[in-house]
Amino acid sequence: MTRFLTFFVLFLFTSTAAAGEAPSRIISIGGALTETIYALGGGTELVGSDTTSYYPEAAAKLPKVGYMRALSAEGVLSLNPDLVILSEESGPPPVLAQLEAAGLTLLKLKAGRDLADVTSNIEAIGKALHREAAAGELVEKMAAEKQALDEKIAAGGAKKRIMFIFQHQGGTPLVAGAHTAADSVIHLAGAENAVSGYDGYKPLSPEAAVTFAPDIILVTSQGLEGAGGSASLLEVPGVALTPAGKDRKFIVMDTLLLLGFGPRIVEAATELHDKADAL
Repeated sequence: MTRFLTFFVLFLFTSTAAAGEAPSRIISIGGALTETIYALGGGTELVGSDTTSYYPEAAAKLPKVGYMRALSAEGVLSLNPDLVILSEESGPPPVLAQLEAAGLTLLKLKAGRDLADVTSNIEAIGKALHREAAAGELVEKMAAEKQALDEKIAAGGAKKRIMFIFQHQGGTPLVAGAHTAADSVIHLAGAENAVSGYDGYKPLSPEAAVTFAPDIILVTSQGLEGAGGSASLLEVPGVALTPAGKDRKFIVMDTLLLLGFGPRIVEAATELHDKADAL
């Protein structure tokens, strides 16, 4: 019932938006959504974004209204937007309630975890911005990229076992299980998630690292930098004992590209596939 109501509200919003004028002052919350707006040619209508929105370069220069899960109502309201496009992961809830009470129009979209989610978000944003044709072209481009990737995967050999480690300064390294963005992009790239048996992220123990026995370890460039560089990977308990650790088979990719599930997600999966294939 909740899912039905969500889609009904989204349908009602996009149908109404399509009938009126296109918004001219947009705030985007979520790096993938901001990236999508730029990909559709709507960057000139953006007046602000959150701190996860740093691609393309122009997005990094927009006024920031806080981290997507810790937004500032005052910051959003000060930019006088006529539309706020945000991920369902945005918050906190009291701030969103303040924005709704202030009469702002909010377009809440699903956090992307597969290509269907990405396509749905592109189409919804295209309607809201009156850029349906551009949205259709972008979806077709991604479909062609996906076909090319699938052909590469079909022509390849055995699936590589990849373990994604999330590192952050001063924190315990975590690994991605099922139903995570990392798990989804690993499968999209034609590989296998070495982590099994649970959903979400969990701390990595030395015993688990050895049991998972990944062929390749995947990390983000931002996480690796925050943890102290590439040498920090081998300092994670158990990593040096894995096949990936013994052979120094590590892949490093940008966070938003790899995990954002925006319009570059097939590009990210292709890059991951190619890097894994070369190891």
